[in-house]
Amino acid sequence: MSFKKKALSGIFWSSIQTFGTQCVSFVISIILARLLLPEEFGLIAMITVFMGIGNTLLNAGLGESLIRTKDPTEEDYSTVFFFNLIGSVIVYAIIYFSAPWIANFYKQPLLIDIVRWYSIVIVINAFSMIQLTRLTKQVDFKTQMKVSLPSTILAGILGICLAYEEFGVWSLVYMAIFRSILDMLFLFYNTKWLPSLVFHVEKFKYHLSFGYKLTFSNLLNIVFNNVYQVIIGKYYQPAILGFYDRANQLKTLPVQTISMIVSRVTYPIFAEFKDDNVRLKSAYKKVMQLLVFIIAPLLLILSALAEPLFRFLFTEKWLQAVPYFQILCWSGILHPIHAFNLNILKVKGRSDLFLKLEIVKKTMIILVLFVSFQYGIYGLLYGSVISSVLAFFINTYYTGKFIHYKSFDQAKDLVLTILIAFASSLFVSFEDSYLLNYTSLDVVRLIAGGLTGFVTFITLAYLFKLDALSEITQILKKNDTNNKTFSPPN
Repeated sequence: MSFKKKALSGIFWSSIQTFGTQCVSFVISIILARLLLPEEFGLIAMITVFMGIGNTLLNAGLGESLIRTKDPTEEDYSTVFFFNLIGSVIVYAIIYFSAPWIANFYKQPLLIDIVRWYSIVIVINAFSMIQLTRLTKQVDFKTQMKVSLPSTILAGILGICLAYEEFGVWSLVYMAIFRSILDMLFLFYNTKWLPSLVFHVEKFKYHLSFGYKLTFSNLLNIVFNNVYQVIIGKYYQPAILGFYDRANQLKTLPVQTISMIVSRVTYPIFAEFKDDNVRLKSAYKKVMQLLVFIIAPLLLILSALAEPLFRFLFTEKWLQAVPYFQILCWSGILHPIHAFNLNILKVKGRSDLFLKLEIVKKTMIILVLFVSFQYGIYGLLYGSVISSVLAFFINTYYTGKFIHYKSFDQAKDLVLTILIAFASSLFVSFEDSYLLNYTSLDVVRLIAGGLTGFVTFITLAYLFKLDALSEITQILKKNDTNNKTFSPPN
């Protein structure tokens, strides 16, 4: 299959899988948010960082090393599988015995049992990590869709039933464990892959030499991505953390969903022509502009409609999260750009520079946190926006060197799109304020505001001749000409 067909097939099935799974997860989270209390979500948010650290240590970057390896053998896959399995048991043991310390840190005794049960998913995930890696290497997202969607639905049904029966926070814990079990079983059934009884030391050293640098980078990333949860959980009530986590998840949903689809498809394919800087720059520029063209208006228009959105989805008890969400939307706009700049380093095999950038960024975040913490919860939120802007210029430093696409060139290609999105959100805010004089129905405000924001943004994008709009128009015209009837890629 050609690169173009492989990419189209990958994007199609990755989109189906990601959007399907995210939509189902979102519906489940809405139902659970109506049944459970903010503080119960806050308790789970407190341990997110520890679960993230555990999963990162488990993989040690070896999965990404397998993806970038041109022709990995059965010895490669089996060696990494057994390392993951043994590592997962060690990581689980560390987290298990650390549970009292974690509970004492947050002054929440209930966390001892929650941590010990929830972290079981680390061991379960170790059994299926290589299967996922192999499918990603093959750009086979159709099979991944057949795995993730049913497991999400079944686990969600269990979680809702338990929440309805007043299991409280434990409905979230058991739902996570059940989903990991289903993922593992479905992957074994669909891939039919089993490891060989072999552990090749040289193969392990080869993958570890690339992966350990990514592991340190990812550990830093996990810790600092969740540093706000840790600080808020430590110094504020669990309900406040619940509000923050709900706002952050709603902001993250469209950003990660769209970014994940593109990143999962482009990373293994870009790795195939990693030595062609001209193609890398051209592809990266188009992807970056398209992502911001979609994400910027989506986030800013949602922020303008945050109050009716939260009340409609989650009920009145979650309205305290509205201003948190409105601020966090600004930090989410540049998130995919961070990830794609770092992907350039990955495909170039420069995990050492990847780690170096992470250290620089984390030092910057510590300084911003030190200042913003003094201004309370809103200081922390605005600090996250400042950190995102500063991280953009840090992440783009080496991209400028490798593919000759400097920070200010990237910023220049994005700033007009963001300004147009902001102008559209202001118009939506004005219209929504006007509508309040005539209706209090949240669904009416959301539909009217969404349509107004979309039409305004597209109109302004056309008037200002945004490259991304032209690119989308050309793609649609070409597809309309060449594909009178549509059939899913094989």
